[in-house]
Amino acid sequence: MGVLPVPAEVRAILLDIEGTTTPIAFVQETLFPYIKDNVKEYLRTHWEEEECQRDVGLLRKQAQEDSSLDGAVPIPLESGSGEEELEQVIQAVVDNVHWQMSLDRKTTALKQLQGHMWRAAYATGHVKGEIFEDVVPAIRKWREAGMKVYIYSSGSIEAQKLLFGYSTEGDILELFDGHFDTKIGPKVESESYRRIAASIGCATNNILFLTDVPREANAAEEADTHVAVVIRPGNAGLTDDEKSYYSLISSFTELFLPSST
Repeated sequence: MGVLPVPAEVRAILLDIEGTTTPIAFVQETLFPYIKDNVKEYLRTHWEEEECQRDVGLLRKQAQEDSSLDGAVPIPLESGSGEEELEQVIQAVVDNVHWQMSLDRKTTALKQLQGHMWRAAYATGHVKGEIFEDVVPAIRKWREAGMKVYIYSSGSIEAQKLLFGYSTEGDILELFDGHFDTKIGPKVESESYRRIAASIGCATNNILFLTDVPREANAAEEADTHVAVVIRPGNAGLTDDEKSYYSLISSFTELFLPSST
């Protein structure tokens, strides 16, 4: 794919995670299965804790909003009538989480619970965040050239910080100037990129967004943000039109920063 020159006005690089900094296989074969396999035990263990109750409350509210959707799983309120009822409520939460995950939902309620579960998994060493080997050296070079580097992922900010804080490259959180998740807006909506630019304190065309998803690239481009689509092992294939339209890179080392010369 060769070298991709970074436009001179770019001051910040905004990175997706899955399929961009991190193999899709790690997310799909390690992180998500961990949630599915452990959510019931996690809920039973932490049910009485305030944080867990907040997570369940958020999931219950989301379930009410989803009530008209096909296959939606309601989460009943507890009346305090004993262990059997508690097990039924926990099972409803488990079923709701599994249903949302089966549809690849990006709701804040789901992401929040996942983030808290992953925190426990990372902290105990059950999980380490996988990073492509070109990522850390490239980001260090960008920062030396004066670039700001941010993360924008549909995973919660907490989940992002866990992945990079407990990564195969060690704790690399110091490489990032900030994190954004879907609380700023969906990644497929152009307004989200305008909000990010406002939060960073720059114009949208001062940002280069790297993602593996053409729909996200299109939304960013509509906001006048520079984009490049990242080709990594395991990523979804691109159409011929997408290949010819978008700037493509297969490694962060292919970005050429004029300011670094």
